[in-house]
Amino acid sequence: MDKKKKRLVTRTIILVLLVVAIGYVVYSTATKDKTSVLQVGDKAPNFSLVDLEGNKHVLSDYEGQGVLLNFWGTWCKPCEKEMPYMNSQYAQYKDQGVEILAINIAQSDFEVQKFVDQYGLDFPVVIDKTKGVRNAYNIIGLPATILVSPEGKVTKIVTGELTEQQIGAMMESIKPQ
Repeated sequence: MDKKKKRLVTRTIILVLLVVAIGYVVYSTATKDKTSVLQVGDKAPNFSLVDLEGNKHVLSDYEGQGVLLNFWGTWCKPCEKEMPYMNSQYAQYKDQGVEILAINIAQSDFEVQKFVDQYGLDFPVVIDKTKGVRNAYNIIGLPATILVSPEGKVTKIVTGELTEQQIGAMMESIKPQ
């Protein structure tokens, strides 16, 4: 009889622990913060990154200007193809209140500088060393382009390679009135 009592107590303890564990999982799942995916119309998440010359670029400092954010990597062939197009369009739009921030994803200063020199890029190139900005903007594939209106709202999200005409139309769309 003593063995049966011990077995009953052991089984009861195990059952109680299982019920508590299941209850905790259900509760934590129901109350955890939901990660929101960035959508058109959302306020663009602010960030601060440093360019290759050591200048700090804070997105909120560009309020009143349209900003084309381009997430890229030196190893990305579509990124490589669209950079000259962005440079060409930047020359046309930089004096019209439209800025480009090319955000490299966690590569070395040396790799990025070599790429910038190779293509003679004139727009600011910053490096997201911690991938915090990439995560804030929910960037998975490269290249990815986010358009930010002069009011700081996301107006377009595009993943994939862009043509020069597409870049020009995008920059026109975020030009301050």
